[in-house]
Amino acid sequence: MNYPVWELSAYGGGLLIALIATIHVYISHFAVGGGLFLVITEIKARREDDKGVLDYVHSHTKFFLLLTMVLGALTGVGIWLVISVLNPAATSILIHTFVFGWATEWIFFVVEIISLLIYYYTFYKISAKNHIRIGWIYFIAAWLSLFMIDGIIAFMLTPGNWLENKGFWSGFLNPSFPPSLFFRTALALIFAGVYGLITSTNIKDHQLRKNMTRYCVLWLVLPFVLLIPSAYWYLQTISSQAKEMIMGGSPETVYFAKYFLGIFPLVILGGLIMTLRLPRAWQKTVAFVILVIAFLYMGAFEMVRESSRRPYIIYDHMYSNSILKTSLPQIQKQGVLRSAKWTIAQEVTDSNQMDAGKELFRILCLSCHSVGGIRNDILVRTEGMELEDIDAVFDEMGDDKPFMPPFAGIDKEREALGSYIYEVLMGMK
Repeated sequence: MNYPVWELSAYGGGLLIALIATIHVYISHFAVGGGLFLVITEIKARREDDKGVLDYVHSHTKFFLLLTMVLGALTGVGIWLVISVLNPAATSILIHTFVFGWATEWIFFVVEIISLLIYYYTFYKISAKNHIRIGWIYFIAAWLSLFMIDGIIAFMLTPGNWLENKGFWSGFLNPSFPPSLFFRTALALIFAGVYGLITSTNIKDHQLRKNMTRYCVLWLVLPFVLLIPSAYWYLQTISSQAKEMIMGGSPETVYFAKYFLGIFPLVILGGLIMTLRLPRAWQKTVAFVILVIAFLYMGAFEMVRESSRRPYIIYDHMYSNSILKTSLPQIQKQGVLRSAKWTIAQEVTDSNQMDAGKELFRILCLSCHSVGGIRNDILVRTEGMELEDIDAVFDEMGDDKPFMPPFAGIDKEREALGSYIYEVLMGMK
C-alpha cells in the first residue's frame, strides 16, 4: 500500500521469487552439507592413507567452490533484488526487525568465503591437521549462516510473541525455528550426497568410483532418519489455519504437498539404484536425474512453506497484498485508492472505472495472481464466470476462501475491480 507496484502480469504470483529462491536455496543448502562432506571425507582419506580419495576431495572442492561461491552468491543477491521490488513492505519489516541478525549472517558468509578459498588453495601445501581445521571453520560458519537465516525465514510462518512485542528475539526464536533448523540441516546433508554423486561418477578409476559412489549414497540416505521426525515436529509447530492450507484449504498448497511427499521415495530409490553395478554412462545419467529430483523436492517444500502462510506474507500480521491486518478495517472504511500512496485515481467515478479497476487489480491481486501466466492465472481462475460470480468471490475472500485476504475495498471499488476483470482481462462485455 505504501510502495509502487512492480507490474509483472504474466510472471506475477511470486513466480520470479520462487524460481530464483529455489535455485539459491538448493545451492546454499549444499554449501552447508557439502562443507561437512569435504571435511569428513578428507579425514577418511588421510586416516586410510588413500591418495585417490584425497585427490577426489581436492577436485570436488573446486566444483564446490565455483558452484556455491559464484552461482550461490549471485542468486542470493538476486533474491534481495526481487523481494525488495515485488514486496518492499514485507522486506522492510524483515530488515528493520532483524538488521543485526542479517549483519551477523553476512559476517559468517565472509568467513565462509575466506576459509573456503584458503581450504582450496592450500590443499597439499599445509599440514593435514591445519588443513582440516580450516575445513571445520568453513563448515561451522556455513551452518551458523543457515542458523541465522532459518530463524528469520521461519519467523514469517510463525511470528510467535513478536506479534505482541515486536522484539528481535521473540521473532527470531519463534516456534518453528528449531524443527525448521533440524529439517534444513538434514536436507543439507542429503544434498551433499546428491552433489557428491555428480562428481564421483566422473572418477576414471573403476574401483574408486564404485567406492565413492556408494559412500555418497550413504550421505543421501542416512539423513532421512533426521528429516522425517523433524518434518513431523515442524508440522506440529504451525497454526491450525496453516495446517488447513496444507491439508486441503488451498488447492495449490495441497498440490505441492502431494508433490513433496511423492518425490520423497524417488530420492531414496535413486540412491539405491546407484549402488548397483551400472555402466559409467548410466551412473552419470542416474546421478543427474537424482540431482533434478532433489531440486524438485526442494522446490516443492519451499512452495508448501510459502503457500501455507496464506493469506499472509507475514503470518497473522501482513496480508499477501501488503495490507497490515490491523489496517484492514480502516481501509475497508475509506477505500483502497484513498489509502494507497501510489495511485493515479483517488476514487472511482463513472469516467475512470476501468482505470480505477486496473489500479485495484495491481494493488490487491497482482501479488498472487498472474495474467496469462504459469502460476495462479486469473484468467484460468475466472474462466466461465459471469460478473455476478466474480462479485460473489469477493464475498468469499477470507471466509469460504481462507487462502485469500478479505476484500479491502469499498462497494464502488468492488464494482470497478469486478468490471475490470470481466471486461478487460476476460474480454467480456
